[in-house]
Amino acid sequence: MSDGRSPTVRRRRLGMELRRLREAAGLMIEDVAKHLECSMSRVSRIETGKSVARIRDVRDMLDLYGLPEGSQRDQLLGLAKDAQQRGWWTEYEAVLSASAGLDTYIGLEASAASIRTFQTHLVPGLLQTEEYARALIKAGRPGESPENVDRRIALRTRRQAMLHESGSLELWAVLDEAVLRRPIGGVTVMRSQLMRLLEVGELPGVTIQVLPFARGAHPGVDGAFTIIGFPDPTDLDVVYIDCPAGNIFLEKEKDVRRHTTWFDHLRAAALPPDESAEFITAAADEFKDASPHPRR
Repeated sequence: MSDGRSPTVRRRRLGMELRRLREAAGLMIEDVAKHLECSMSRVSRIETGKSVARIRDVRDMLDLYGLPEGSQRDQLLGLAKDAQQRGWWTEYEAVLSASAGLDTYIGLEASAASIRTFQTHLVPGLLQTEEYARALIKAGRPGESPENVDRRIALRTRRQAMLHESGSLELWAVLDEAVLRRPIGGVTVMRSQLMRLLEVGELPGVTIQVLPFARGAHPGVDGAFTIIGFPDPTDLDVVYIDCPAGNIFLEKEKDVRRHTTWFDHLRAAALPPDESAEFITAAADEFKDASPHPRR
């Protein structure tokens, strides 16, 4: 569920502040690493929010940066303490560890005020039915144990709870027509999945649009992406890209701005929500017609 106190977001906010203080002090990452007697990569991971910073290290960094005793120092140390907490998703570490970056994504998602996603091949995880998700997991991870498959399904179901919390999240999904056409799990599972899209599309704060093949080339031809926004304006938007080589998080202003512009063009090119619902209904009916008829 949405949680503005997500330790992942706290780590990210702390890292941004520490980087800003380091740069204001005219120091390099190498200088900090020497002071803390650790590797440069550890300092970098603290500044990018990918590693949990020890309170002692944060205190030493603030000393190095010349930050005096006072409210700002107390706030940063308090932030470091909060960032050490464990999010609810750590209950699923056994399956999260097999997907690099997934724990970070879920931690960001848990505090999101908005999620704008463009998908080229698959229904977004927050909108998947259990049967659809199970078919995806079994196809993508054929050696996964039944227990781990169930754990992955449980994790996905728990993430979806935020959609039903009124006012907690604004989800805007633009789906390429290909998402609706590939019969993941077979025609029966796919029809149920499309009906779920129609159902979820009626929820407050959820907008679903379809980008038909007929629209031709578009800004999303390079692949799917997701933009995560947060309720606190000091927490800058993050772009998430899931690819075979690993999960990528883009946080530089120019990258976020570029993907935001692309998304605006995509939703302008896509069918309006009401026409999209009609398109999804027609696609679902086609899967119904394609269902095998019982033998007489």
